[in-house]
This record gives sequence, structure tokens and C-alpha cells, in this order.
Amino acid sequence: MYKIAFPRFGAYHVPIAFLIRKVLKATPIIPPNTSRKTLEIGSRVSPDFVCAPFKFTIGSMIEALELGADVIIGIGGTCRLSYYPELQQQILTDLGYKFKFINTANFSFRNPEFINLLKEINPEVNPLMFSKYWILAMEMVKAIDECESIIRNRVGFEVTKGSFDKVYHAFTNALYTVETIGEIKALKEKTINELKALPINKPKNCLRVGIIGEYYTVMEPYSNHFIEKELADNNIEVSRKLNISSTFITDTRPALLKNLKKYMQYEGGATTVYTINDALDYAEQGYDGIIHLKSFGCTPEVDMMPILHNISEDYKIPILYLSFDSQTSETGIKTRLEAFNDMIVLKKLKQVTKEIE
Repeated sequence: MYKIAFPRFGAYHVPIAFLIRKVLKATPIIPPNTSRKTLEIGSRVSPDFVCAPFKFTIGSMIEALELGADVIIGIGGTCRLSYYPELQQQILTDLGYKFKFINTANFSFRNPEFINLLKEINPEVNPLMFSKYWILAMEMVKAIDECESIIRNRVGFEVTKGSFDKVYHAFTNALYTVETIGEIKALKEKTINELKALPINKPKNCLRVGIIGEYYTVMEPYSNHFIEKELADNNIEVSRKLNISSTFITDTRPALLKNLKKYMQYEGGATTVYTINDALDYAEQGYDGIIHLKSFGCTPEVDMMPILHNISEDYKIPILYLSFDSQTSETGIKTRLEAFNDMIVLKKLKQVTKEIE
């Protein structure tokens, strides 16, 4: 039986492992949580000026190969990341690893090479089988995203420290065992009810911060130094709309772009439409601040920064811009977050004082 691995990415390893078990009838090898070690391994074998997501993902692949994986799934993206799997495959081959490589950028049941590779792993694979389990995997993704959204909204005000983490870990562990849409939806509903039932002490006029930016850096906690947790620890309500459900499952970019004509006429590539749309939503909803996250040198997100500046000026909302690479200092990020927190607290205080007067 083949042992198939993939780069670690948030909590999405659960539905990916499900697809490996059900579609390919193989054993999923789940790499360790993304860590400093992952980044160091990836940085050693990567080109100097490649973006951080490349380094993280190839580092995760190597960790999986060392755990015995003999098939690697290469995950591309909507920017230059879509070209990375081929380069990563070549680097891993040059390092002497023996493995088969599934490049999802080539995914198509009309692609004979791709289909032949899947059938080599599981001769019974077919489009109908794939579609059946793909629907289930996407339901898992939706459940993960909905539960995480509730946690961001409430975890900064939990009465019992760690209560939200406890429920969430139980949820992800249980997600490994579900087999049907009914079971997935029942687990999701149960978890949402448990999360909402946890006691919180949330002020009516609490600070609210929205997270926007580049796909991988926003969604992989280690790559942004667990910024959502840092904000929650400062009793801030966190919102992050960018996830797999809002982008991959439901691609609303064409519709969103029509509503952004004041700020952008054309797509900037990758997740830029979501970046500007979410920033505008947060500004219009009266959020206290926005944090823009990206990997160093991410061209699409760099191009969006002047537009974000315009939104900041128009709505008088502060935006903190953070870039991440293998040399990014966690202390430096925390220092900038502290300064940003002090600024939005002062802004909020002035606003409340003005309302009282």
C-alpha cells in the first residue's frame, strides 16, 4: 500500500487525508505541525529569493519523506506558487529521495498522464468515485472554516483559558472518523453549539481587527507567528474571511470585482480581489484596525498596498502591513503588534470620549 503525504496547511490535512484513504486507498502520512524546523529544512534546499510558502511546503514534504512517504502531493496556487510543484519535485529528486509525485496543478480527468498516475496507485479510481468523496471532503472544509470563524470571534474573551482549544481539538479528532455528509453536519452542529455555549466575558464595545492578505501566510498559523492568537490574548475580536470555503469552494471574484470599481478596475492576481473586498468590508463595518499579511516579495499583495492605503485614508482606519520570510523575527512582529494595539486602543478611547461629550 502506498504512503501518501502532502504539505501541512492549517487544519486542512484532515479532509486531504480523507481523500487519500477513500479515493486512492492509500495510507496518509501527515507531516508534523509546521515549525521552525520545517522552515529551516526548506530554507536550506530552496533558492534564496523564493517566497516563504515555497520554503515551508518543501520543508514539510521532506519531513513527510523522512517519515516513510513514497508519494508526495504537490500543491500549487493561483500565483507563481502554481509553478512551484515542478521545481520542488526536481529539488527533492536531486536530493536523492525516491518517490512518485502528484502535481495538483495538472489535475484533470482528461489528462492521461495524471489519470495513469492515479490508477497506478489505485486501479479502481474513476471520476464518479472521486466526485463522491470530493463532496464529502469539501463539507469537512466548510465545517473547519465555520468552527474556526466562531472561535476567532470569541476566544479572546474566554473565561476558562484553553476551553475553545479543547473543543476544537475534539472536533478535529472526531472529523477523522466521519464517513457521511450527515455525520459531518451533525459533528459541525454539535461543535458550534459547544463553542457558543462556552462562557465568555466580552465587552459590548470591544476592539475588532480584520485579517487580510496572501493565501498561505494568512491561513497557516506558524507562518504568521500565530498572529490571531496574539490578538486574542489582547482581548481583541478577530475576523478573517479568507479561507478555503470562501475562495476555492466558492469563487466569487468576478462578482466582488464589480463592487470594487472605486478602488480597482482589474484583478491583481492570486487573492488580491479578496484582500481589497475584505478590507473595504472591515472599514465599512467600523472595525478598529486591519492587519495585512504576506510573504516577503509577494508581488500581487505588494501591488495592493497603495489601494489599501487609499481605503485607510478614506475610512480613517489604521492598517498594519506585515511581511514574513525565513529571517522574520518573532520579537519584531510582537513589538509591532503591541504598538498597533496601543494605537487602536487610543483611537477607540478618543472615539468613545467624543460620543460621551
